[in-house]
Amino acid sequence: MPDVFVLDGARFDGLESFWDELERVLLPGVRWGRNLDALDDVLRGGFGTPPEGFTVRWVNAARSKQTLGRDETVRWLEERLGVVHPSNRAELARRLEHARHGRGETLFDSLVDILSGHEAEGVRLELID
Repeated sequence: MPDVFVLDGARFDGLESFWDELERVLLPGVRWGRNLDALDDVLRGGFGTPPEGFTVRWVNAARSKQTLGRDETVRWLEERLGVVHPSNRAELARRLEHARHGRGETLFDSLVDILSGHEAEGVRLELID
C-alpha cells in the first residue's frame, strides 16, 4: 500500500507557509526550489519521495482554496512581477490584471493541477474539505 502524506490546510496561511507544510510532510530535510516548477520536478521523483508512488491527502482543502485563492494569487503575482525575466513580464502582467478582476487560475488551482498531474509517476491527490 502506498505511503500517505497529509497536508493540513489549517497549518498554513499563504504560499510561503504552504511550502513549509509541504516540506514538513513530504520533503523533510530536502533542499529544493520552493516554487511551482520545482514542485512539478519533485513529483517526478528523485527527491526522496517513495519511488513506488504515494498519496497526498490534502485535508482542510476548502480552507486552502480560500487561503491560496484570489488575494494570495494577486500578492504572489505582484511579487513575481518585480523579479521575472523581462521576456515574461507582459504575460505575468496580463495574469495579474486578470487575477485582480477575479479571473484566471488561482495558486490553489495551480497547486492542485500540479499535484494531480503526476498519476503516471504514482502520485495520487485526495482533497478533503
